[in-house]
Amino acid sequence: MTPDAAGTPARRAALRLLDAVLRQGLPLEAAMASATAGLDRADDRGLAHAIAAQVLRRLPDLDALIDGATQRPLPHDAKARGVLRIALAQALALGTPPHAAIATVLPLVDGGPRKLVHGVFGAVMRAQAALPQPPSLPAGVAKRWRKAWGEQAVAAAGEAIAAPPPLDLSLRGDDTAGWAERLGGISLAPGHVRVARGGSVADLPGYADGAWWVQDLAASLPARLLGPGAGRRVLDLCAAPGGKTMQLAAAGWDVTAIDASEPRLARLTDNLARTGLPARVEVADVMAWAPDAPFDAVLLDAPCSATGIFRRHPDVLHRVTDRAIKALAEAQRAMIARAASWVRPGGTLVYAVCSLERAEGERVAEDFAVGHGFALEPVSAAELPAGIVPDEAGRVRVLPHMLAEEGGIDGFFVARFRKPA
Repeated sequence: MTPDAAGTPARRAALRLLDAVLRQGLPLEAAMASATAGLDRADDRGLAHAIAAQVLRRLPDLDALIDGATQRPLPHDAKARGVLRIALAQALALGTPPHAAIATVLPLVDGGPRKLVHGVFGAVMRAQAALPQPPSLPAGVAKRWRKAWGEQAVAAAGEAIAAPPPLDLSLRGDDTAGWAERLGGISLAPGHVRVARGGSVADLPGYADGAWWVQDLAASLPARLLGPGAGRRVLDLCAAPGGKTMQLAAAGWDVTAIDASEPRLARLTDNLARTGLPARVEVADVMAWAPDAPFDAVLLDAPCSATGIFRRHPDVLHRVTDRAIKALAEAQRAMIARAASWVRPGGTLVYAVCSLERAEGERVAEDFAVGHGFALEPVSAAELPAGIVPDEAGRVRVLPHMLAEEGGIDGFFVARFRKPA
């Protein structure tokens, strides 16, 4: 076997990953175990993931190059198209020498359209084609977000999808300036440090001591809006992997954390042990569980399309359909109505989603405000990091162009409500 062909198993795994996302609709991370089962080396598994993720970041532009070099368009689920996506992503985005990029994928079409794949790849290379900067968003996503948020947000999202974002850390203590210096990062809010991505997270100063945890700045906003706990009781619903639970515990709340996923809650428990923060953790379905007594505050970070975290999970832009968004919004309406009954009179309910869809954020919040007797408690600009401002109603809508010069931020929606006393 030649050195180039020796890399084929990782490419075969990348092809399986892309099939799982684009044809089966599975999340990229969820498909990793089965798609890379035959790869013994962590480096090969990492390479398969890197190739698949790069294809997903560049999919519309890769397909445009392929379609420009074929007489008849290839079916979108054709194996030849998938193999060409992998070869071109390597050559044009990952810096793989063209001869290696094609040599490692041709075995994937043995007994099939090998000549077609070789010919299309060669035509693109001879034309000295390049991928556009910034990458193009999927057409349906761009249309939906342009209508909802305008051209500035769409352009910023294109810039943001080009590469994984920097690493945001939430601090257990209040020595923000000290930890920013130790970690060589910057702070965009109290209790937050942003560092460049690269290397092992576990090797960073403070990890072993539980001084911080990984959490995008946007994901930290819902818990920030509850303020200091002073021993009051808070319920964190859909809590895994636990960033908000740890924030609330560090802020002095008496935390009960609920999630339906036992494996994800195991990560939360591990992080609580590492940070030394206390919380009661329970595996339960929010729609079937009920507490013994109401809480001073309830935080619901509801299951959603997750289109706001596309920078780290580009697969969401290719998996999520209008139909799925509608179904998720209906599930959120049911969940927030149930959560509202667990808030004591005078208590606070925070509803959040890591989505860039109005149907899941603004519309769910508006419907809840009309039918459940809670008053929207407006968020002030002073409660938010500089560069993020509340909307006209006092809710928080985080968009791709916000904090772009500082490395960007995930898309998020947060609304805070007060139950009448």
